[in-house]
Amino acid sequence: MSLGPSPRRVSRKVHIGHVAVGGDAPIMVQSMTNTDTADAEATVRQVHALWRAGSEVVRITVNSPEAAAQVATIRERLDAMHCNVPLVGDFHFNGHKLLTQYPDCAQALAKYRINPGNVGHGKKRDDQFATMIEAACKYEKPVRIGVNWGSLDPALLARMMDDNSQRAQPMDAREVMREALITSALESAAQAVAWGLPADRIVISCKVSEVQDLISVYRAIAQRCDYALHLGLTEAGMGSKGIVASSAAMGILLQEGIGDTIRVSLTPEPGGDRTREVVVAQELLQTMGLRSFTPLVTACPGCGRTTSTVFQELADRIQSYLRAQMPLWRARYPGVEEMKVAVMGCVVNGPGESKHADIGISLPGTNEVPVAPVYVDGEKTVTLKGDRIAEEFQTIVEDYVARNYVSGAQRRRVREIPIKAVTA
Repeated sequence: MSLGPSPRRVSRKVHIGHVAVGGDAPIMVQSMTNTDTADAEATVRQVHALWRAGSEVVRITVNSPEAAAQVATIRERLDAMHCNVPLVGDFHFNGHKLLTQYPDCAQALAKYRINPGNVGHGKKRDDQFATMIEAACKYEKPVRIGVNWGSLDPALLARMMDDNSQRAQPMDAREVMREALITSALESAAQAVAWGLPADRIVISCKVSEVQDLISVYRAIAQRCDYALHLGLTEAGMGSKGIVASSAAMGILLQEGIGDTIRVSLTPEPGGDRTREVVVAQELLQTMGLRSFTPLVTACPGCGRTTSTVFQELADRIQSYLRAQMPLWRARYPGVEEMKVAVMGCVVNGPGESKHADIGISLPGTNEVPVAPVYVDGEKTVTLKGDRIAEEFQTIVEDYVARNYVSGAQRRRVREIPIKAVTA
């Protein structure tokens, strides 16, 4: 029986600035700004925030001369802030003009995203697409050929619908749409290669908004090419719906070894934080055992034994604290992202989960003795009491990190945790 994801699909490695995608590179997390790129200050702030949250590549909209004119400035300001995250330019409709008329923009971007359905129609389509590929060749930039369900090339779709109608056993319209997405991506990639763009500078995406469609399309395209693949629902939605849909679709594909880079396209709540989509993408990869980004907290959901909110507040506080420390800890304490912390609410599973974690605490449930045993590397070390349990436990976590993770070498010992019976 398999105990982990299938082996990664073999794909070509693509370099996006200093970040590698595909091949044997880790699955990469990407995000996108929702600022007006013409507003350089706002865009720099949001790119920096996404980068600090863990986005390894950030896409920005380049939709106007005013936006294109600011791209080089945005890059310069980010560099001055020691933020070296690669920027991807998102082009639709007029990308051929902007890349030609604003060479500083073309040079400053680490990758171009081109939607084959939005580069023009008829002969103009080929000419304008060729112009964008020529820019990519000239400046030695990779390209994501990003086909989208909502903006599929109408001429291609009409052709495939006509061909389908002539079949002895026609496919249904949804199947034709799925096949049209794949055909658009692969034909466009073949054109780009024919015009001189190396195949190892191409990433492909075929984005849809429904879970089953995404799974079907990516399973099919993964069998038909070795290009690096970018995964994501094109419009995942808001809140829990967007998180669940993205996790369901991408989780299945990632488990099958499909996907080299991901984005969770969440619609932010009004006034919400754009970085949430980065956190969700990281947690998806980390909970699947594919990558580690930040120590994760195991916490029980609570029940009638845990009428106090103390353990909930402590779990939230510790998880927020750990994530906030990662920009500093990542360089200072290599390996700390794999640390496991448990914050449990009563004696039923509390001690067991705490022993299985690197460091854990079992808080008292309703009517239990008001003490909180702490376990470090499987052994009970101290029992906390009183009103400062949260502060004292956070200090214990800080001391554990400083003792067990040192710059330049990971000094932690590997320990086997015995499987013990835990009362359900």
